Amino acid sequence: MVRIAVLVSGSGTNLQAIIDACKSGAIGNGAIKLVVSNKKDAYGLERARNEGIKAVFENKEEAVLELLESEGIDLIVLAGYLKILSPEFIRKYENRIINVHPSLIPSFCGKGYYGLIVHEKAIEYGVKVSGATVHFVTEEADAGPIIMQGAVPVLDSDDASSLQKRVLDVEHKLLVEAIDLYCNSRLRIDGRRVYTNGK
Repeated sequence: MVRIAVLVSGSGTNLQAIIDACKSGAIGNGAIKLVVSNKKDAYGLERARNEGIKAVFENKEEAVLELLESEGIDLIVLAGYLKILSPEFIRKYENRIINVHPSLIPSFCGKGYYGLIVHEKAIEYGVKVSGATVHFVTEEADAGPIIMQGAVPVLDSDDASSLQKRVLDVEHKLLVEAIDLYCNSRLRIDGRRVYTNGK
């Protein structure tokens, strides 16, 4: 069983999607053992506690690393975690940290691109398609090998909030699928490419 930690900063809708998928079996061979937030009032912590999952507010990276080690964590999922991890942290868990980003990387990503800003920039640029990307975390923000992507059309009537809502639906789906693939040893990384192995 793959022991999963989810790091959150906000309401935790992606976390809820992962919790639900672990319960339904959509994520096989994986279980959330720890939820950490760098924000004391993050509703994601409440979601975890409601499910009997260990939930901790912790803003110091050294303490987060100690928690991960003490819980024997195999996979870290960044689900709306608005804190940049240090190179040391990333190296310690190389190819074991997954992030979801609300755009089709390499567009509208990197430093400063989070939350509604991503969708505002996509609409401002005039793109016809946006979406979500699940990728492995590397030392450069939003630049790791891409596991999965899903697209949504950008409608003429869209504002940042309406686009965000549709992209979020795709985020939930992709994140669950990527975690399931990881937990069942079906992902293989070769340079920048991530391949899905058959069952």
